[in-house]
Amino acid sequence: MSDIMIPIPFGKLMNRMLLEYKKEGSVFGVPRCYKAKSPAPFHLFGRKLETQIGPAAGPHTQLAQNIAASYYGGARFFELKTVQKMDGRELASCVKKPCISAEDECYNCEWSTELEVPQAFDEYVKAWFLLKVMAKEWGLGDPDAFQFNISVGYDLAGIQTPKVDRFINEMMHAGETESFQSCRTWLLKNLDRFEHLKREDVEAIREDIVNSVTVSTLHGCPPEEIEAIASYLITEKGLHTFVKCNPTLLGYEKARELLDSMGYDYIQFTDLHFREDLQYRDAVPMLRRLKALAESKHLSFGVKITNTFPVDVKNHELPSEEMYMSGKSLFPLSLSVARMLTEDFGGELRISYSGGCDFFNIKEVAESGIWPVTMATTLLKTGGYLRFIQMAELLDSEKAVEWKFVSLSAVDAILKKAVTDPHLLKPIKPIPNRKSEDSVPLVDCYTMPCRNRCPIHQDITGYGRLVKEGAYREALEVILDKNPLPFMTGRICTHSCQTACTRNHYETAVQIRNNKLIAARNGYEAVLPTLKKGAACGKRVAVIGAGPAGIAAAFFLARAGAEVHVYEENERAGGVVSYIIPSFRIDEKEIQKDVGLAKSCGAVFHFGQRIEDVEALREKEGFDAVILAIGAHREMPLPLEKGEAENALHFLRRFKEEEGRIRIGKNVVIVGAGNTAMDTARAAIRCEGVEKVFLVYRRTKRYMPADQEELEEAIEDGVLFRELLSPFTLENGVLRCHRTVLSEMEEGGRRSVRETGEVVEIPCDSLIASIGEGVDGSFYEKNGIRTDQKGRPVLEPESNETSVKGVYAAGDGAFGASVIVKAIANAKLASEAILNQRIGTDRPSRSSAEEIHGKKGILSEAPEAGKADSRCLSCDYICENCADVCPNRANVSISVPGEEMRQIIHIDSMCNECGNCRTFCPYDSAPYKDKFTLFRNASDMADSTNDGFFFQDSEGNARVRLGGQEMDYRVGDRNSRLFYRIAELVDTVFRDYPYLI
Repeated sequence: MSDIMIPIPFGKLMNRMLLEYKKEGSVFGVPRCYKAKSPAPFHLFGRKLETQIGPAAGPHTQLAQNIAASYYGGARFFELKTVQKMDGRELASCVKKPCISAEDECYNCEWSTELEVPQAFDEYVKAWFLLKVMAKEWGLGDPDAFQFNISVGYDLAGIQTPKVDRFINEMMHAGETESFQSCRTWLLKNLDRFEHLKREDVEAIREDIVNSVTVSTLHGCPPEEIEAIASYLITEKGLHTFVKCNPTLLGYEKARELLDSMGYDYIQFTDLHFREDLQYRDAVPMLRRLKALAESKHLSFGVKITNTFPVDVKNHELPSEEMYMSGKSLFPLSLSVARMLTEDFGGELRISYSGGCDFFNIKEVAESGIWPVTMATTLLKTGGYLRFIQMAELLDSEKAVEWKFVSLSAVDAILKKAVTDPHLLKPIKPIPNRKSEDSVPLVDCYTMPCRNRCPIHQDITGYGRLVKEGAYREALEVILDKNPLPFMTGRICTHSCQTACTRNHYETAVQIRNNKLIAARNGYEAVLPTLKKGAACGKRVAVIGAGPAGIAAAFFLARAGAEVHVYEENERAGGVVSYIIPSFRIDEKEIQKDVGLAKSCGAVFHFGQRIEDVEALREKEGFDAVILAIGAHREMPLPLEKGEAENALHFLRRFKEEEGRIRIGKNVVIVGAGNTAMDTARAAIRCEGVEKVFLVYRRTKRYMPADQEELEEAIEDGVLFRELLSPFTLENGVLRCHRTVLSEMEEGGRRSVRETGEVVEIPCDSLIASIGEGVDGSFYEKNGIRTDQKGRPVLEPESNETSVKGVYAAGDGAFGASVIVKAIANAKLASEAILNQRIGTDRPSRSSAEEIHGKKGILSEAPEAGKADSRCLSCDYICENCADVCPNRANVSISVPGEEMRQIIHIDSMCNECGNCRTFCPYDSAPYKDKFTLFRNASDMADSTNDGFFFQDSEGNARVRLGGQEMDYRVGDRNSRLFYRIAELVDTVFRDYPYLI
């Protein structure tokens, strides 16, 4: 495929917009709109402005349809993508693709418009007319209350070249240009297609598209060049002028300090640009001169804060050596520059802002006097252009307040909040991979990432909706269909489902685990009496071990009608959860409620019975099958030259048995960094007489295997982390450790550890090792069960059956120490094999397009603990992430007759291969490469490897490529050898979406 975008003629843009609006109620895929409410708009540069926000010069202002989508969402100030002397294919050849990575903070390696300068002019003229029409026809606002602002660069000589000079002149006076006249003529000829747009409205469209400019320069541009450009635009062109400043004005030390303090210490950059870019000491007098010059010409002058921030590519983020950072990590840098200038200019320097604004901070920034505010990163995330609506509505007011000054105290308040704002801070641990291992299918790609990531595929949207409705009994019944341990998983599950939740791309995951616990606590008493043993199925099964895997197996089997006996050597069920995990994490009463569910289904528990001989038990009791759920108990000792450490599980068992009343000294050191280590450290800090608890690890927090949540809880409890240390001896109350360093990032994302020779000493009265547990294979070997090198039983992957027929294994004893939900999955698989039937039913989401689209683009905080989280987006019903996040609208959702769910097609000519859709697709795929693609013609299809099609004529004759094989197809031909689902796509585009062709 080609990364060259093909501009769409004005008539075709209008045709699509009108037909799509009539058919779908959307405009370029944006399903909701903002209608301006303020009767008295703001004013800027002598013109009206309904909202103070819009898209920054970037991917959202490159094409006419992008600008139209922004306006429909609520944007009213448009900083058009930068124009410079290098353009078109010459520039595109210099931009490596993909060029955008916006999963969290954003990076890009693109520059100015990839169109030729005359094409860019045409796009902006077309957009100008589109917005005028949309405002009038659909009542979105005052047709004269939005503004275009051109961005030009990168040096004076380039700006004075004939093509850029012509661009500036024609944007200021477009009336006589062919583009302006052709748009005007089309509208006048097609007035019969409009209900509210009249001839006088078209004739009133002003030809002076812009009266303002933003000066954009490359890093390293000397101050005299910047001043010359701005002076030229002010004096020779008469334009209100913003000069875009770089965040390097802040200085290297301050920038490094700010980023490090907010968790961005991994972002690497040198002081090169800080030394070569405009210096603050030079900037202030230059800006004063330019401000005075503009005022002498009765023009406005200000700064645009800020440009993106150049950083090094160190983790294969993009295919370039340097990339430009924006988004939330840029916010504190940009605001700090704004603060410096506000103080030095007494608030009288106008600031146009771009640098990490979104719904959570836009109101404070605008109310400080910093506006207009443009943005890109938030629009590149799920929800896309819809995010404008929430921000525009937040800024709605009865009467706009005219700009007077920037408030230094307000900026200070924003900065103070920013450095601790969870929306801006980087999580301690790297963002986990949120993609599935599957490739995106050509059709029916909507998927529920949370359910797919869950080892037991719980129906998360189903019980979440019921909890929201207060139907707790029904919610718990949905949970129990696949999960017999709702209290354990509702309290201490590692919730990989939440890791995959699409809402992570908005703010935080839906609190799925909390929803489960609400259902369990409020539905338990109603559900318990309804549970009973299923109709006898003729199976008699023994379960050895009453930990999570054993309890889960007992529940599944008994509910299905098997006679189940559980043998446990301890005096109560629960295993590690009951005997090891501290009660401050889960209460024993709730653990036993899960046991009660299995008992209510008819499972019989035998406590204080240790089974050594499996075959003898089978013969004596006549069991048809046995499930071994014996846990992982082999200790992994900490290798030390001198001294020894207590095993973490031993310590935690003592802690729980004695309710924390144990003495372990004043200084306690935990070695390890997993979830068990965090539990151990948090337990130790609660012991009598303990003053300090140190957690030692040879890497940094960022690379600790513990979950983010567990790590944060340990920090909150006061655990002292000692990173980059490797212990080697314990003697006389002192733990001696080698200092370590990490290597550069390796291909797999791992960093190797190397000792430096430096020794660090830590006071240590008690040393506790939490470096993992292994499987004791002796039990299996004694019972004739084949094991692997780690002592784990060799199992049939489709059943978890061991080498001994009729004997199965599940849980930690089968696979090594892991998490509860995986133990349930193991038990479920073995139970299904014994019963020869599937356990659990997948339930589709009960939702609607209206409900889901009503949530898309809306950022909201998670509810407080104990309250239902209703922010679920029902991704298995409507996903459309790829359509949301595409700036160019190249991924389109269509409704295929007879199919409940909408389908996605990719439009080749509208794509420039920025790669943003790949980031947000829940599959391990890139929709711009992997979705069924609509091409313009044979040449475009030949230039691509995508499966797709193009129409050879207006009669419905198409050329289709599927699986690399090409064939001819005629719309409606049911005798074709083309797969019918693909044929339906082609038919639907031709019949119902002709405006896409």
